[in-house]
Amino acid sequence: MNISEVQSHYSNIINKYDNELGQLKKVIFWVGTIRLIISIAAIVSTYILWGDTTSVIITLIAFIIAFLALMKHHNKLFIKKSYCEQQIVNAQNELKGINYDFSAFDGAPEKADAEHSFSLDLDLFGKRSFFQSINRTVTSFGKDTLANIFIHPFENKKDILDQQQAVEELKQKAKLLAHFRAIGQMSEADSLNSKDFSASFKRPSILKNSILWKSMVYIIPLIHIIFGLLIYFDVIVGGYYSLVYILTLGISFIPGKKVAQIMETFNEKSKVLDTYSKLFRIIEDEELKSAKLKNIQSQLKGITNASHAINQLKSYHNNLTVSYTFPVLMLFNPYLLWNVKYAIKVEQWTEKYKQEIEQWFEAIAQFDMLVSMGTFAFNHPDYTYPKVADKFIFEGKALGHPMLHRDICVRNDVNISKTPYFLVITGANMAGKSTYLRTIGINHTLACTGLPVCAESLSFYPCRLVTNLRTADSLADNESYFFAELKRLKMIIDRLQSGEELFIILDEILKGTNSEDKQKGSMALMKQLISLNGNGIIATHDLLLGNLEQEYPDNVKDYRFEADITNDQLTFSYKIREGVAQNMNACFLMKKMGITGL
Repeated sequence: MNISEVQSHYSNIINKYDNELGQLKKVIFWVGTIRLIISIAAIVSTYILWGDTTSVIITLIAFIIAFLALMKHHNKLFIKKSYCEQQIVNAQNELKGINYDFSAFDGAPEKADAEHSFSLDLDLFGKRSFFQSINRTVTSFGKDTLANIFIHPFENKKDILDQQQAVEELKQKAKLLAHFRAIGQMSEADSLNSKDFSASFKRPSILKNSILWKSMVYIIPLIHIIFGLLIYFDVIVGGYYSLVYILTLGISFIPGKKVAQIMETFNEKSKVLDTYSKLFRIIEDEELKSAKLKNIQSQLKGITNASHAINQLKSYHNNLTVSYTFPVLMLFNPYLLWNVKYAIKVEQWTEKYKQEIEQWFEAIAQFDMLVSMGTFAFNHPDYTYPKVADKFIFEGKALGHPMLHRDICVRNDVNISKTPYFLVITGANMAGKSTYLRTIGINHTLACTGLPVCAESLSFYPCRLVTNLRTADSLADNESYFFAELKRLKMIIDRLQSGEELFIILDEILKGTNSEDKQKGSMALMKQLISLNGNGIIATHDLLLGNLEQEYPDNVKDYRFEADITNDQLTFSYKIREGVAQNMNACFLMKKMGITGL
């Protein structure tokens, strides 16, 4: 499959559901019209048959049954209509995404953290971020799980390979990906916070362990049966029954505050339980092959499947909720102690499934994350899964940045195959150094999360990435730019000294000091990084760092990005070349802009 076929896939989805939507709208119109006709017919029939009570009752019952059946069918049609509309919107957004417009998706700006080892430097979160380009999650905890895999990528080879297999399997199930997302988006599924939901199960029981109220659920109906029989056989007069009704109605109000507490536990959450039941069922019913996906599925399937159990809770809670509405309040409560019965059932449910609930929501969070990853892999058929090495290596052919448009993205190779080893990259302003560093960093991150990378091929070792590309002042901490950069470099040194294996990417070391200090400090830092068995890439304007290759021929390799001046015009190839940069462009640009008389 190529990118044109991916675009055709989404265009076909739009056409398919647009046609289906048109048919549904016609059916909805006619069902609504028939319901109106039934309502009018019921009124007319009642007027005509008014003198015949039996006929009026029978006719009204028939019309009511027909009306309710059509209303139920009408609601189902509206659900299908909403589903079609969601599929169309999603497909349209994917077509925009393929053309690098990710505005429809959540970039999780709240996850941006300047203290993180690399996320801010690589623009992982926020507007026009990589996370915005990949995020297709439908639950809040799925979004958190997806964000966490980028904040803390895998460091274990098996974890990465398992993730690759799961992503590749879901990539082949485009229909499943679209279905899962549409179902999850049809209600506010992300309004349910799994931690708060799980906490609800740890509250002490209110009615479940009360022998009195558990007994009353059976005693109250028995009282009504006994008095009914006594009246039927003329043992007592019927007038006494009103006293029994008033007594049992009063009894049903006694535990009202406790029942309300139990109902409030899931009050808002019950609205999305149906959605979660459907999402669980999608995972349970799918035939899955990869180890990771099968493990997720196994967490949902047991003696009682998660979808069935959640649906059961929804039913119990709905029955509990209606106990506060008429006529249940005046009929079911005094006769069946309906409110207490279902309050106890809700508590019994929480007791039965309190061990499984966290497991269920962890499973759906993982699957939600993988749906985003599978969609990413599907949308990038030209990307490739990297090979995971057992020792440090980062060798790739034709690496590109996934956020640069495919038509303008210039791809470059990278070769770091031993330890310690650094690429020192020199070059003019705007020649491509910083983009190259971010390209390496983002592809290393993709590789460590189990995603395909923007490259023809890549072999890598999943060590921890540390970058220093965008250091900033901190006014709040009264911290200068230079001091902030030193803290970052100190963190890198400390981690290397503690024995961590790091992949280090630095852009213009010691930017906040003067030229002489910068040269001395940069040379000293590079020598220290080599002595501590560091690996990585350093970009710099300081051509003296190019001398390091002569001093450390087995540990340093010089590369450059050149600015070519032809016929008084500045051009960039953005292709990496061996050696130290020859052409710098600052004076040329200043002259062209009339800033200097040079």
